[in-house]
Amino acid sequence: MASLLDNIKPPRSGRFGLIGILAVVLLIMIPACMTKSIGSGEQGVKYSSFSGTNLNTVYGEGLNVFFPWERMIVYDVRVKSEDEQVSALSSNGATINMDVTVRYRPAISALPFLHTTYGDEYYDRVVRPELRSAAREIVGRYMPEELYSTRRNELQDLIFQHVAAASAEEYVEIDAVLIRDVVLPEQVRRAIENKLEEEQLVEQAALSVLRAEQEAERKRVVAQGDADRARIVTQSLSPQFLRWHGIEATRELAQSDNAKVVIIGSGADGLPLILGQ
Repeated sequence: MASLLDNIKPPRSGRFGLIGILAVVLLIMIPACMTKSIGSGEQGVKYSSFSGTNLNTVYGEGLNVFFPWERMIVYDVRVKSEDEQVSALSSNGATINMDVTVRYRPAISALPFLHTTYGDEYYDRVVRPELRSAAREIVGRYMPEELYSTRRNELQDLIFQHVAAASAEEYVEIDAVLIRDVVLPEQVRRAIENKLEEEQLVEQAALSVLRAEQEAERKRVVAQGDADRARIVTQSLSPQFLRWHGIEATRELAQSDNAKVVIIGSGADGLPLILGQ
């Protein structure tokens, strides 16, 4: 009996009727489909009323089509910046106020997880708390004068590393943390400036002493050179040397056409006496 029923086929008209019903349903649904254009620098996350957020796909730029029970949430994934004023205590308890700029963006590959965890308020829920926590922890390692002058770049790098590492675990990328200004209590600032001025005066005094010592050494070397030169010249002026030069000079005068020379006797050094006009 079962085999006889299996051989019975539904009428052809019934099959066509089913196809027709499906076609009508599709014709009704196609106009009802939703579209969403995702612009440049944006990415989308799809949410369905039946299955929830699609965690496996990030929708890119262009026109996207979805059903009426679905919704497309669009995120700006370009780098954005926020200015913050952060206060923290230094190692000696002084209040340090800092003007900070944070550049950040959502991690595109993890955008569905960011959406389900924090939503579009992820900066307020992730980045800002991490920035303030890092500032309190790291500023407490330094004295105010270090932050005011020599170690500001080091402080900036450490805060960036801390915020970037913590935010990456929460699907946010940190591009930079920039400290624009460090403001100290007025009394502390004046004390630091006075200390810096005193250090500069000490350095200038030391430089002046060094220059004076160098000038004195230069003069000593010059004087020693002059003394050595005079000593060498004096040692070279022997009586024989002077007599030889006297003879040469006498001979040149005797051979001169313009000179009338009378030689009378000799001088004390054995050289002739030369008289003439």
